[in-house]
Amino acid sequence: QVQPVESGGGFVQAGGSLRLSCAASGRTFSGYGMGWFRQAPGKERAFVAAIIWSGGNTYYADSVKGRFTISRDNAKNTVYLQMNSLKPEDTAVYYCAVRRYSTGSYYSPAEYIYWGQGTQVTVSS
Repeated sequence: QVQPVESGGGFVQAGGSLRLSCAASGRTFSGYGMGWFRQAPGKERAFVAAIIWSGGNTYYADSVKGRFTISRDNAKNTVYLQMNSLKPEDTAVYYCAVRRYSTGSYYSPAEYIYWGQGTQVTVSS
């Protein structure tokens, strides 16, 4: 089993930046697609970004395109989410997830099998 562990959340003013990290506990992430999701109070968990196992392809929600960047360092067994130009509506708990071996959508939470505990991101206006 691969257990993701998120870090890097915090409190930031609108327009600021944060970088989230997701490290693997247990087995390695290499070979797995990875995703970031977020959940705001009273809302469903939503897709943010995903990256294939090699890092060659990435996917983003429309709401974060041009502001967020997902990347991975397989040698360090870590996935990152660089978040720039943050907005108050980005406030949420951010989760890192390991994708199953599948031809399904990278955007669907159902395609992810291991989830971290989440890290809080709060953006003030």
